[in-house]
Amino acid sequence: MEYITLGRTGLKISRMGFGGIPIQRIDAESTKALIRQVADAGVNYIDTARGYTVSEEWLGGALEGIRDRFVLATKSMARTREAMEKDIAISLGNLRTDHVELYQIHNPSLADMDTVFGPGGAMEALLAAKAEGKVGHIGLTAHSKEVFAAALEHEEIETIMFPYNIVETQGEELIARAAEKGVGFIAMKPLAGGAIEDATLALRFILANPNVSVVIPGMADPAELTQNLAACEDRSALSAEETAKMDAIRKELGTNFCRRCNYCAPCTVGISIPNVFLFAGYLNRYGLGDWARSRYAGLPHKASDCVECGVCETRCPYQLPIRQMMRKAAQDFGE
Repeated sequence: MEYITLGRTGLKISRMGFGGIPIQRIDAESTKALIRQVADAGVNYIDTARGYTVSEEWLGGALEGIRDRFVLATKSMARTREAMEKDIAISLGNLRTDHVELYQIHNPSLADMDTVFGPGGAMEALLAAKAEGKVGHIGLTAHSKEVFAAALEHEEIETIMFPYNIVETQGEELIARAAEKGVGFIAMKPLAGGAIEDATLALRFILANPNVSVVIPGMADPAELTQNLAACEDRSALSAEETAKMDAIRKELGTNFCRRCNYCAPCTVGISIPNVFLFAGYLNRYGLGDWARSRYAGLPHKASDCVECGVCETRCPYQLPIRQMMRKAAQDFGE
């Protein structure tokens, strides 16, 4: 296993981490067995979140007795100081620890950033928790380039998590800028929400970029761990054949895959188009039906609200048939 320093945090982490979303598909005992295998394989970075239902709790149980072998990262959707204080306390309780090495602001919008960093915002709680030793370092996750860029202007932010994979390379310039500023970069969605079937190729592409600190494929099965380890331990140069395969994947998915750039916004009737497609991806690819439906149910405007005006399609840089995709999402979710 290759190890790297996570930006300016000083944390020494494995370049492949453990993504904690999919363990929702298994159970607590299976999670314990899997995390033991993860530890024995030399993977020492674990990613979870307050929003991943049982993920924090099951990981907390799995980490008992081996907590000191891991760099633990979680995240919260809280935007105010009060809400963040509450979430930090819940996270520590769920994870059965007195501290986490990295606590992240989970996917804020540009408008949210003003709240997070303003008076009474979530950053106040994170800085206080850092001073108390409950939080080692502070990071942020994003799905839009604008939020990524804005986060780089805040010195408090030591890491940024952003989608990066064979078909989502829109953040490469920002990833390079993050490296220049000493901000650790965490690559999420390495398989593009499951759209990329060749996991080995996907991971090799990501880790070929020296500006990527760590990639966090989600795993719920020992076979997935074995396959991913082999991919990440192969540090040979990408071959011409692999490059050709990546070009083919881009050609295929580039015509019908939402990359969540958000250029389609604003929707005429207020639908969060990228989130609809994100949750549809979890429903159809990750096998996380209940989780996807619960998140979809929380959207104020559903796919069925689409009036098919087509304005979004004129803004999409990938010429996606958004109206057609929205109809399918409405059918899949039943609303």
